[in-house]
Amino acid sequence: METVGQDSCGGGDAARGTEWRPAAEARIHFRVTRFIMEAGVKLGMQSIPIATACTIYHKFFCELNVDAYDPYLVAMSSLYLAGKVEEQHLRTRDIINVSNRYFHPGSEPLELDSHFWALRDSIVQCELLVLRVLRFQVSFQHPHKYLLHYLISLKNWLNRYSWQRTPISITAWALLRDSYHGGLCLRFRAQHIAVAVLHLALQVYGVEVPAEAEAEKPWWQIYTMDTEIP
Repeated sequence: METVGQDSCGGGDAARGTEWRPAAEARIHFRVTRFIMEAGVKLGMQSIPIATACTIYHKFFCELNVDAYDPYLVAMSSLYLAGKVEEQHLRTRDIINVSNRYFHPGSEPLELDSHFWALRDSIVQCELLVLRVLRFQVSFQHPHKYLLHYLISLKNWLNRYSWQRTPISITAWALLRDSYHGGLCLRFRAQHIAVAVLHLALQVYGVEVPAEAEAEKPWWQIYTMDTEIP
């Protein structure tokens, strides 16, 4: 499977790409992206804005060391910025309150005091830092539209009984969502990630694509041809 390229994820010794992340750092990013996903759902964000927020977060820490900045502050700013990029605008106050409830379950919304305004200013200033670090390149192509197209094609290809008795679609979407815990979104093309999670979902349930043995090429090679879906 073809990778996207080195310039998609940093360059120097301090930022060698997500595949070089040590285990401890990978665990930090896993927890923080889990926070992004859960906070995004509570904020009413759709799948694409949440995916954009995760991608912004991962790309930022491909460029800079995780010890240099608070990962959760970067995550909050990534949510704020992703809302703007995907035209699902969020209020900083909502992000702060959802984040506060995440870290302190059962707590009341923060008062509009000096601590609140300092946190709000930190999110806004961090957003500007993220934009500069990423050179304002914060628009990404996600696998979601490819996976939707592949699932529709596969549904018409398989027999109805095989499709109805196995949750292939649900599993594929869950695998795609979980892939954003790491940096796959920066290392591989969107259509390749989409077909990979679909292939894994089929393997999990032991579903075979009809006439695959007689075909000249595997089905996934047809799907991963360099075609673009507008």
